[in-house]
Amino acid sequence: MKKRILIVEDEKNIARFMELELQHEYFDVSVTYDGREGLNRALEQDFDCLLLDVMLPGLNGIEICRRVRAKSDVPIILITARDAVMDRVAGLDSGADDYIVKPFAIEELLARIRSVLRRTQGNEKEIEKDDVIHVRDLVIKPQSYEVFFENKKLELTKTEYDLLKLLCENKNRVCEREMILQSVWGYNTEVETNVVDVYIRHLRSKLKTESTPYIETVRGVGYVVRE
Repeated sequence: MKKRILIVEDEKNIARFMELELQHEYFDVSVTYDGREGLNRALEQDFDCLLLDVMLPGLNGIEICRRVRAKSDVPIILITARDAVMDRVAGLDSGADDYIVKPFAIEELLARIRSVLRRTQGNEKEIEKDDVIHVRDLVIKPQSYEVFFENKKLELTKTEYDLLKLLCENKNRVCEREMILQSVWGYNTEVETNVVDVYIRHLRSKLKTESTPYIETVRGVGYVVRE
């Protein structure tokens, strides 16, 4: 079955270029040029990946990302301007899985799409065989894709979940940044290592505790979850 992709991009030439290239790669592609319509379609229809331009009429891509992420774990890739560093940071903070900077080569976009889809497919295959993971007051249930912290359900994005699960599966073992990138974002990813730091910050904000922090930084190496 073809994977369904929604493009929300107000520059019609760019939108048409992406649509044709993705259709050539056998994706089922839908396109809209308005932010509010894009949000409605993303919430009302089933897609395997969303491509959101940041600057959109009606509603910007970061706000769309935030609202979609509150209800869905669908992979989201933001399309940003080269000098819009804060947009990229805000996008990741709002739950985006990845971003790509204009102008971009179609090969790079395809690689990023394959990466987020591969992570989704890989986790679906692992759910049935994995056992519950315990670390102190943290419980991860792969079969139901749930995380509980201090007996309360923790709301995580898909990438946050994948990262936390990886660290907990390797508890007491330092995970290097490159290893984290390959495991969570995929071997062919073009994501920079500082994205790992952004998502670690997300997790730490959700795992606040008065005792020893769950995620420890090993300077110059990576991160570790200690029992």
